[in-house]
Amino acid sequence: MRSLLCAAGAAGVLLFAAAGPVVADDGPDTDGFTIGDARITESSGLAASRAHPGVYWTHNDSDDGPYVYAVDGRTGRTVATVTLRGIGDPRDVEAVSVGPDGNVYVGDIGDNYGGSWKNVWIYRFPEPRRLRDQTVTATQFTVTYDEGPRDAEALMVHPKTGRVYIASKKKSGGAALYEGPERLAARGPNVFRRVAAIDQWVTDGAFSPDGTRLVLRGYFGAQMYRWESGRPKAAGSVGVPFQMQGESVSFTPDGRTLLFGSEGKGSQVQPVGLSGDQLPESAAEGADGKGGGEGKGDGAGASEDGQAGGDGKNRNVLLAAATFGAATVLVLLLRRVFRRR
Repeated sequence: MRSLLCAAGAAGVLLFAAAGPVVADDGPDTDGFTIGDARITESSGLAASRAHPGVYWTHNDSDDGPYVYAVDGRTGRTVATVTLRGIGDPRDVEAVSVGPDGNVYVGDIGDNYGGSWKNVWIYRFPEPRRLRDQTVTATQFTVTYDEGPRDAEALMVHPKTGRVYIASKKKSGGAALYEGPERLAARGPNVFRRVAAIDQWVTDGAFSPDGTRLVLRGYFGAQMYRWESGRPKAAGSVGVPFQMQGESVSFTPDGRTLLFGSEGKGSQVQPVGLSGDQLPESAAEGADGKGGGEGKGDGAGASEDGQAGGDGKNRNVLLAAATFGAATVLVLLLRRVFRRR
């Protein structure tokens, strides 16, 4: 059985490789980069620095300790390692985001036991003015959900309001977007409340720099949403490059490109250019930059659980479906061969 799985896995990789990279019609604004730090073997979150253009914050998954890494987006070299003090022992760190308040937010929000932990945590620290190895004091926030424990890997801070959002992971378990309180409190639990259903297996997410778009990614796909009245409205699927374990996503500072990251030593961060309705308002051609999505009130409006709009769809969805179908047929054929032996 192990050899069958290996053969099937190799076949799937070959099929995806033959399909080629999945990109939007417009070319990306960056070539991406490869993370060169041998310590970063499970890059699970990605966020563009506000204070240092061209630098991206990332971190390992569980069992690494209270460390966050600043990576140069041109060279892939780590330019600073930040050690967090004043917090407990990180358990399952899954996400990172930079807020408009100049702070970096780290989401210790994963739950490998399917949502059995009563609470999870967010760590917040000021984005350093100088990029060098240093230890900083972080604030720890306790997080609970109004629907009970959840496994989550996506944490996003809105770039205008500073409000924190978390997307739970499992599609089969009813994934959803949860909204934190207007201001996080260091004392007592911060209850995150469900604001919209998400029909996706979510491993990370990010707001556009102007706050008008929200992207949520999974292992093999991503969905774009318009952010209207504090709620997501579907704007179509986004092609995602094939990665062995797709984990992270971030907008570039200009909002025109998405960067998709993966776990693994020497993992690549790959770009996908955006176009049409999926472009943030400030990046769209002819936009005056005044759109903000949040101008209608952060908490008002009904949630939008509709399917992806036609403008955002592209042929990459069909390509992915055809590839999956071919891989399935190949697995069935291999199974028949192994049964005869």
